[in-house]
Amino acid sequence: MDRTRHARLNRTVVVDGVTLRLAQPLDSSQEWIGAREVLTQLLACWLVIDEKDLPLSPRITGPPGIGKTTLAMSGARERKQTLYIFQCTADTRPEDLLITPVLAESGTIAYHASPLVSAMLTGNVCVLDEGNRMNEKSWASLAALLDHRRCIESIVAGILVNAHENFRCCVTMNEDASTYEVPDYILSRLQPTLAVSYPARHDELAILSYHLPFAPAEMLALTVDFLQQAHQLNVEFSVRDGLHVLQYALKRLSQNSAHPLSKDAAWREAVMKVLGEEALDLEGLSKRRARALGNQPLPQGLGDFFFEGNDPLHPDR
Repeated sequence: MDRTRHARLNRTVVVDGVTLRLAQPLDSSQEWIGAREVLTQLLACWLVIDEKDLPLSPRITGPPGIGKTTLAMSGARERKQTLYIFQCTADTRPEDLLITPVLAESGTIAYHASPLVSAMLTGNVCVLDEGNRMNEKSWASLAALLDHRRCIESIVAGILVNAHENFRCCVTMNEDASTYEVPDYILSRLQPTLAVSYPARHDELAILSYHLPFAPAEMLALTVDFLQQAHQLNVEFSVRDGLHVLQYALKRLSQNSAHPLSKDAAWREAVMKVLGEEALDLEGLSKRRARALGNQPLPQGLGDFFFEGNDPLHPDR
């Protein structure tokens, strides 16, 4: 039998007579490049300083693509713990989040532990990625885990699972409109809030160089200058966007073509293909977005239909 397959088959834990198949951990070799302070804050959340103390489960917030998940991965690496990641979505169900029944080849039911429950059982780290894309019903199933009880109850498997003392958790949350509003009783458990912002120029250059060490210095500098200008103009292009632009430009330059592109032409094409043609004019894009946000008409009340704005009988005066 293949050694990897054999190892996977042996990754089981028995809880109250129910055999659970554990999820596979992920590689946590990603290095955090940026302000060390926020990583120090995350590690502080996961400390236990007294026998009556409990670790915290913070939420890491910020725009998409700036390294929130990488920060959590680096925290697991610093603690020398195995990393599990659960990707939250709008259709995540409690059984997806906890324990899922699967029909085995023999016709029997096999119970598969999620990455979260696998981390709980093995005493490792789980990141709930993009947690504010998840609905309230799924969040409700985690209420007991995120407070002093540190446990989950699986209705599907009919068991109570207590978290290992070394279990640690955090939640990443994007700041965008395509998310659910996380209920207050959950937010009160996901504390403190660790905000990740766009990196400084030298950090952004280091991140691009780390992921694309083969990129020419000229192309790296061009991309970083573009991202830094975008940040200053409040145009939300992230490090991830910069990586994709640079990757595509380098791939275009590597093609053996009858009409090879110059570095500048390849980079401009990459910006258009990855971010859209309007991204070539960042100042114009910033102004258009500002006008779109600032010129929204205010909602009208009934008084506006019956009175002029300066009418002394207007109900809002």
